[in-house]
Amino acid sequence: MPFDPAEVPTPSYVCQTDALKRNLELLAAIQDETGCRILLALKGFAMFSLFPLIRRYLQGATASSLDEARLAAEEFGREVHVYAPAYREEEFEQLLGYADHLVFNSFSQWGRFRERVAACGRAVSCGIRVNPQHSEVKTAIYDPCTRFSRLGVVAGEFRPDQLAGIEGLHFHALCGQTSEVLARTLTAVEEKFGRYLGRMKWLNFGGGHHITRRDYDVGLLKRLIVRTQERYGVQVYLEPGEAVALNAGVLVASVLEFVKNEMEIAILDTSAAAHMPDVLEMPYRPEIVGAGRPGEHPYAYRLGGLTCLAGDVIGDYSFPEPLRIGQKLVFLDMAHYTMVKNNTFNGVRLPSIGIYDPETGKTAIVRKFGYKDYRDRLS
Repeated sequence: MPFDPAEVPTPSYVCQTDALKRNLELLAAIQDETGCRILLALKGFAMFSLFPLIRRYLQGATASSLDEARLAAEEFGREVHVYAPAYREEEFEQLLGYADHLVFNSFSQWGRFRERVAACGRAVSCGIRVNPQHSEVKTAIYDPCTRFSRLGVVAGEFRPDQLAGIEGLHFHALCGQTSEVLARTLTAVEEKFGRYLGRMKWLNFGGGHHITRRDYDVGLLKRLIVRTQERYGVQVYLEPGEAVALNAGVLVASVLEFVKNEMEIAILDTSAAAHMPDVLEMPYRPEIVGAGRPGEHPYAYRLGGLTCLAGDVIGDYSFPEPLRIGQKLVFLDMAHYTMVKNNTFNGVRLPSIGIYDPETGKTAIVRKFGYKDYRDRLS
């Protein structure tokens, strides 16, 4: 049954389990056919009420902080991989209680913590993040290999004399990109660090792989994985976040009011700044069910958010009919990098979170937010 936005309060994120399953089935097939291991990157999607479904398909989760690692261990319950640009002394013992793989951003950090890893009483596989200095990400803020990047060890700073105890290398140079970009990036990794791969047990390709996008060349990805594993005798890992939840969720919002200032402006009960930050950070213009670009339909509007930020603008759209107060709009592809990045600026409440089941045609609201959620973040 089709999703009915009339059933949910606004604003609400709604994850659609049928779309999520399609993504997971593709990822599971890649694992089965290549022997690689795919992990959920919590930085992109951390809706733990859906972890029981996701862990049926994926091998574990990746974390970038103590709290993400704890969420992965307690709610996901499979492999927990951790990477951070630097680890905090006072958190490290707790982190060792959760991590199965621990990736260090520098040989200095490895030297500082290696004895504590060895003495922790758990088998923790350690790795080093490398920076292949190969950039194809167009938005600089999201480019891990931009000039002067703090992420990963560049070839000139690599210390092969300090590899004792290191079992893997990790690189992450992509951002929502294709397997063709991965192929060129992998070439750069091999040119700079290939001589060390024969000493490793695993190689982590990182995230940013848009595997579940329709035009993604899955066959090329499989060939790259198989070739790498056969050439170097390593276990390949991938850790997508966006690809897991791509096109698997929506944000439902309502029209609150209209303002006219040379053009028609509709104010919604959602916010680009608070509820979909990537709209401003990337930036990009999210698609809306039934809407088009300006000029495509007769009625044009600029859609604005609920906060006092002057730039809290979602974008310009056109509609076949005039918008009306109370009308619900459905923003597409809102599962990833929304719930994990949203905020309570201006005290605007976070959207509710729901799960849509196509078999019943019903949406269950699994979380609502109120004043206490805002207050308890402050002091």
